[in-house]
Amino acid sequence: MDNDVLALVERRIREEHLAGTGDVVVVAVSGGSDSVALLHVLFRLARTFSWRLVVAHVNHLFRGAESDAEADFVAGLAASLGLPCEIGVIDVPAYIEEASLNAQAAAREKRYAFLHDVADRYGAKRIALAHHADDQAETVLMRVLRGTGPSGLAGMPERRREKKVELIRPFLRIYKSDIMNYCKVQAISYCEDSSNASLKYTRNQVRLELLPKLTAYNEQLPQALNRLADMMQAEDDYMASETERVFRQIAAFEAGRYRIERRDFTPLHVALQRRLIKLILNCLCADRQQLAYMLVERVREMILKDPVSNQVLQVDEEVYIVREYGSIHFQAYAPEPRPYAYAIPRETSEVSLPELNGKLVLSWMSAEAYKIAVPEPSDMDVFLDGDGLIWPLQLRSREHGDRMEPFGLNGSKKVKDMFIDAKMPSTRRDRIPLLVDDSGHILWIAGFRRSRRALVEAHTERVLHVRLALQEPL
Repeated sequence: MDNDVLALVERRIREEHLAGTGDVVVVAVSGGSDSVALLHVLFRLARTFSWRLVVAHVNHLFRGAESDAEADFVAGLAASLGLPCEIGVIDVPAYIEEASLNAQAAAREKRYAFLHDVADRYGAKRIALAHHADDQAETVLMRVLRGTGPSGLAGMPERRREKKVELIRPFLRIYKSDIMNYCKVQAISYCEDSSNASLKYTRNQVRLELLPKLTAYNEQLPQALNRLADMMQAEDDYMASETERVFRQIAAFEAGRYRIERRDFTPLHVALQRRLIKLILNCLCADRQQLAYMLVERVREMILKDPVSNQVLQVDEEVYIVREYGSIHFQAYAPEPRPYAYAIPRETSEVSLPELNGKLVLSWMSAEAYKIAVPEPSDMDVFLDGDGLIWPLQLRSREHGDRMEPFGLNGSKKVKDMFIDAKMPSTRRDRIPLLVDDSGHILWIAGFRRSRRALVEAHTERVLHVRLALQEPL
């Protein structure tokens, strides 16, 4: 079987172009059976491909003397093969505390950074990793448990470009049992990592507990999960190329933002719509983490929503999506606020507010009805003395110099100062609507404060109820 492993790895390298003739290849070697076997196989193939191999090992300082012994073992192994060896000593436990990451995520981040550094120093185009077919099955199953899309079901790719270097996995079609047999036949020594038996790590729980239980329902479950990954990888590649084609066709980059037209987006299949949104967001901010399904759906619904209206969706502290009628802009800066104002005659019952993705609802009631069913106070509505109003009213965004006479306080105060005192984010201040009477007096700052004007009192005969109904918070 050892020759079968060698032949399969050579075939995959040639078919998938995992490495070329004359390449410098950094081989990540932990000291365990998988990585030692990988180094052994690549060393046997090095003459055929005229490779220059570089051994790289990271001591994470997780297991004290055991970690030190592994580093010494890898250094000795590299020396016995006549290969250069780079040992990185990284205090991962300290980094975990500093970065608030879990142990495996922190170790992976530091390990990959070190491998890239080694590749850069040696001018390597490839970094070889020892992930095998059982690792792939575990990865797919873990992603299913966490909730994933088609791209996640594709698992780990055999090759992936990262920071101008290709990460290659020559063992990805080979199962652990075949690797162990290869080590036995070739009399290869390796280290046993005691942490592989610890159930505090999710991957170990999946490997040692969950997969064996599920295999009772399907003896070929690892193979089935690998077939799924293969199929999804091909379909994911196809969908990615289709998305790129559509992106080039309908997306335009202008003034530091991406623009698409709703008429071009709407006819697309829902799968392409979702992928296009993800692609644009990743182009806009390349270091974004995996985009959550619900976020993508919010963006999609905003684009598709009828009737056509203006709207701003803040994805996070750096990305905004602005819909202006038929155009949708993806941008990495806050949109300039646009002033708005709506006249409200006495007979008005509803005012559409496209800037806020909502509406203002007005209704009348008698003072008796108001007293019988005294409503619960809310920031999103206000009750006014209807006979004490100066019509027409107006709902507008704030203006320079606005002052208000807040209920419960004597005198007036600048609206700007009220917002500052409340530590209101500047991005919200120009969105919040002000209800103003015809003499210019501010009656209500929606969602924030009402004035002492037009209060419902004992002499009030008719009450005007004004309610702000929004699909999203102010």
